[in-house]
Amino acid sequence: MAEFNAMDTAAFKGVWVFCEQREGQIQTISYQLLSEGRKLANDLGVELCGVVMGSELNEDYIKALGGYGADRVYYLDSPLLKDYTTDGYAKALCDLIMEKKPEIMLIGATNLGRDLGPRCAARLHTGLTADCTHLDVDVEKYKNFLRTTSNIDVDNTKFEENTNLKMTRPAFGGHLMATIICPRFRPQMSTVRPGVMQTQAFDEAGAAKVVVEKIAPALTADDIHVEILDIKKSAKKMVDLIGADVVVSVGRGISSDVDKGIALAEELAGVLGGVVGASRAVTDEGWLSSDHQVGQTGKTVHPRIYVALGISGAIQHVAGMQDSDTIIAINKNESAPIFDVATYGIVGDLFKVVPELIKEIRAAKA
Repeated sequence: MAEFNAMDTAAFKGVWVFCEQREGQIQTISYQLLSEGRKLANDLGVELCGVVMGSELNEDYIKALGGYGADRVYYLDSPLLKDYTTDGYAKALCDLIMEKKPEIMLIGATNLGRDLGPRCAARLHTGLTADCTHLDVDVEKYKNFLRTTSNIDVDNTKFEENTNLKMTRPAFGGHLMATIICPRFRPQMSTVRPGVMQTQAFDEAGAAKVVVEKIAPALTADDIHVEILDIKKSAKKMVDLIGADVVVSVGRGISSDVDKGIALAEELAGVLGGVVGASRAVTDEGWLSSDHQVGQTGKTVHPRIYVALGISGAIQHVAGMQDSDTIIAINKNESAPIFDVATYGIVGDLFKVVPELIKEIRAAKA
């Protein structure tokens, strides 16, 4: 293997996505990252590669990664990679990166990815931007992004023309958005939150032509300093916001009667076949658990219908739901920013409007 030098930026080429699998099942975040990686690879004119680690995985699942944009998939197959260990996965991935030298490496900001990404970045002597919500390499596309998400005077601001990965993430508790670049080191590494990037439609032709390279990593039991004796799953009921077709979210507007406000949201979500979400104000107060939170510091959702009850529409919340197909906002403040992104807006007291809305929906369904 040639000597690895993270500062030799000209030696690096290609966009890579770590495709996470658990118990042989490719995780949804992998398809989201491949879809986003495809855009970056197209802008750079380079190959998009997926990296899968495991043992005796179903090769149909691996080839399916091509249907979401991968030109090539590196399949690292070893019994030592069957279950995730920091030592094993970090060594196998870093060895491959040092040999192939990708310029961009994307990893899902899952529990696994948040452990693996920083370990690899430290070992490779490069930077990593965590919990990204937007990625660009093309300067014009980045400027268009800023026009719709910031108050920067884009047209009168000088931007350096380069293809460095522009990694945008929330900062200071979601009150600011920061764009970070890594101009002097490679690969440029980023973890991306699940649900932020939209999955492209599956392409049968892509799956048929993807090149799969099966690799036996140079990994021994001595490289792994922990032994997995057993895996026990804890059954915990959590709301699936990302996969929901309908989300009914509550905000600070329920503060006059929290229990009733949440009950109305649950009832409305029930008749619509959806789930209950919340703004950060609600989860900060402990009225709902954090797995309900929508926004920059919560989850990004793309439902068919998003109902905002008593949510003012701060930019931190809007960033997590503005791509919903239909947005219905109910707020007694007619100047609330949420109405700027709403498809339909109702100015009124949610405690009076929602019961009537539930009544009419039930009547229509009957």
